[in-house]
Amino acid sequence: MPHMLQAADFDVAAEIAALTEGRADVGAVVTFTGLCRDEAGTLSALELEHYPGMAEAEIVRIAGEAVERWPLAGITAIHRYGRIAPGENIVLVVAASKHRQAAFEAASFLMDYLKSRAPFWKKEHRLDGSEGGWVDAKESDDAAAARWAKT
Repeated sequence: MPHMLQAADFDVAAEIAALTEGRADVGAVVTFTGLCRDEAGTLSALELEHYPGMAEAEIVRIAGEAVERWPLAGITAIHRYGRIAPGENIVLVVAASKHRQAAFEAASFLMDYLKSRAPFWKKEHRLDGSEGGWVDAKESDDAAAARWAKT
């Protein structure tokens, strides 16, 4: 199951094909692609930094937990780093399962944890040449991840 950090863009269709090709047991594929958005026309790029080694390990850990919690045929997580312009891909999550509910839940779980727990930092670069500063984590991301806590 691929879990990658990379500077280069990814091909969503190719990643789905790699996960499902030759798998007759797959009845559902759920994908989530996160894009860099333009903050009201002021953003020239978003710079994503990560803690090498730790970020990869956290993605593997989170994906492994998804595989333990849901009956998946496969799961893929790709997160980009470096300078990313508005409209470009940042993150891809693909979950494949026999049934749709497991694929939806696993993809949502993985994305919630990537947003709130994986060691990434985002810095905004403005069109006017100024730096917009580091983006703070959002309480809504933490709340979304909290719903998956085991009781």
